[in-house]
Amino acid sequence: MTQPKTPPLLIVEDDLALQKQIKWSLDRFDSVTASDRESALLQFRRHAPAVVTMDLGLPPDADSVSEGMKLLGQLLDLDPDVKVIVLTGQNDQSNALRAIALGAYDFFAKPFDPDLLALTIDRALRLVDLLRENRRLQALHRPDALAGLLTSDEGMLRVCRTVEKVAPSDASVLLLGESGTGKEVLAQALHQASKRSGKFVAINCAAIPDNLLESELFGYEKGAFTGAAKTTPGKIEAAQNGTLMLDEIGDLPLPLQAKLLRFLQERVVERIGGRSGIPIDTRVVCATHRQLDDLIAQNLFRQDLYYRLAEIAIDIPPLRDRTGDAVLLAQAFLRRYAEDQRRGAMVFSDDALAAIEAHAWPGNVRELQHAIKRVVIMADGKRIGLDDLKLPRRPAAGSALPVDEPSLDLRTVRDKAERAAVVSALARTNGNILKAAEILGVSRPTLYDLMHRLAIQ
Repeated sequence: MTQPKTPPLLIVEDDLALQKQIKWSLDRFDSVTASDRESALLQFRRHAPAVVTMDLGLPPDADSVSEGMKLLGQLLDLDPDVKVIVLTGQNDQSNALRAIALGAYDFFAKPFDPDLLALTIDRALRLVDLLRENRRLQALHRPDALAGLLTSDEGMLRVCRTVEKVAPSDASVLLLGESGTGKEVLAQALHQASKRSGKFVAINCAAIPDNLLESELFGYEKGAFTGAAKTTPGKIEAAQNGTLMLDEIGDLPLPLQAKLLRFLQERVVERIGGRSGIPIDTRVVCATHRQLDDLIAQNLFRQDLYYRLAEIAIDIPPLRDRTGDAVLLAQAFLRRYAEDQRRGAMVFSDDALAAIEAHAWPGNVRELQHAIKRVVIMADGKRIGLDDLKLPRRPAAGSALPVDEPSLDLRTVRDKAERAAVVSALARTNGNILKAAEILGVSRPTLYDLMHRLAIQ
């Protein structure tokens, strides 16, 4: 299969001699040229380049940056993913920073280093390829039921595959995970993929007072208690032929646990004050952030109810354990809220993306979502920087990485993994080199070399 041809680089420069010089210095890239805003837009629509280099001073007002800034905005409106590299004069840094705020990818002062510019173009092209490949993978075999869940993490993809397998059955499902990890999104996905004809009905067991929760769940007959002016079906009945989600099931009072267990065994609901049972066909999905094993040990949760609810148990990893998901979701939230707030195309700076990736996000996806919504509303420009996010700063060049920011340097990753394995093997064997080498599957001299290289005593 032939590889798709890479779109050409677009070079926008009104000085024809300099235009030829730039084109010649970047001769390893296919490129097309333009000398003003109108011709640049024409070339952009014709060739759809992923990367554009452009001078801000363009005719008919070459002494001003108005045409260049206008062109930058138009290019980003046509394709928010395009990477625009601005070429400026030596004393024009303020306008370059304005361009960055509007969404330009980078800037270079003239005269520029051709090799450094080529390297920046390579990085921009790879970034665009990653974005497009990510969209392609998201579109592949993603069922409609999981349309609300965005992930590239292998652990979350396994969760999605489990949801797809379980959905057609009538098995009760227990979703386990920290608050904000997306339990309700997965519960809705289970319902949609099940093809049940009824509604998805959710109730939060922790949000309703104990004395009202029973009537909310099971309903009541007219006159059953003071204020019961009419017969009212409960949430379980409302989910007939559909799915009932019991959120925060760990907070369900013990008396109601017994009544819920009876419903799960008999699939019959008896309203408060009622004398006859009502047959119900509903799929039950429960969710909790609490450790049910601990609650069972403390006699706060019935073990027999747990086994009824957890016919299928799904553990949802927290956001900090989902490789790449924080940045992926942040980009998606940025697009959504920028559109909602009519802010146009907004982008993150490299430092902002590094901070998003490094942050632990104790509130998980919910915290990330609220943070991005806030920054879209409050940011002054189109480019979201680290100061806008108010997250820990990325270290300065040459400084050590923070503990919670993973390194992407392969040598660093390999050394870290090897060190952990060697230290663990030595610990297991109480420092016995021969036994540690056997566990690691290497010779004793090789282990000595590793210990010397990794500075392990």
